[in-house]
Amino acid sequence: MSSSEGDFPVWVRAVHAVSRALGVFSVVLIVLAVMVVCQMVFVRAVLGLSTIWQTEFTTFAVLAATFLGAPYVLLTRGHVGVDIVPMMVDGTRRRILYLLGSLIALFFCSLFFYAAIPWWYEAWQTGQTTATIWRARLWVPYACVPIGLGVLCLQYAAEIYLVLTGREEPYGLSPGVNL
Repeated sequence: MSSSEGDFPVWVRAVHAVSRALGVFSVVLIVLAVMVVCQMVFVRAVLGLSTIWQTEFTTFAVLAATFLGAPYVLLTRGHVGVDIVPMMVDGTRRRILYLLGSLIALFFCSLFFYAAIPWWYEAWQTGQTTATIWRARLWVPYACVPIGLGVLCLQYAAEIYLVLTGREEPYGLSPGVNL
C-alpha cells in the first residue's frame, strides 16, 4: 500500500510541488498558444494583415509546455505505458523491472539535460535571437529544455526513491495485482 504524501521526505514533497507547478504553467502555455493561433487566424483571414510574432510564440509555447510539463506527466503517470509485462510478474520482479526502466530513463534524461545546458548558455551568452522581425531572444525558450529536464531527473529520482523504500508500488499498481 502506498503511503500518503505527508509521509514523504521534504525533498520528495518539494519535487512533487515543483512538478505540479510546472504542470499548471504548461497548461497556461497551451491555452495561450491556442488563443494566439486564434488571434493569428483572425488577423490574417478577417483583417487581411500579416502577423509578426504569433507563429514563433506558438512554437516556443508548445516547446516549453512539452519540456516543462514532462515532470508532471511522470508524477501523475500520465505517459503512455505498456504495463502488460509488469502486471504478469510478482512483486520482486516487478520492482526490478520498474527500477531498471526508471534508471535507464533517468540516465537518458540526465544526458539530455547535460547536453542542453551549454546549448542554452551559448544562446544566453551570445544574445542569439530569431531571424524574424520579432527577434525573440532564444535563451528564453531554450531555458525550458534544461529546466524541464532537470526537474524531470529529480522527479525520476523521487519515484525511484519511493519504490526503493517501499513507500510506493512500481507502476502505481496495488500490491499483489497480477493478471
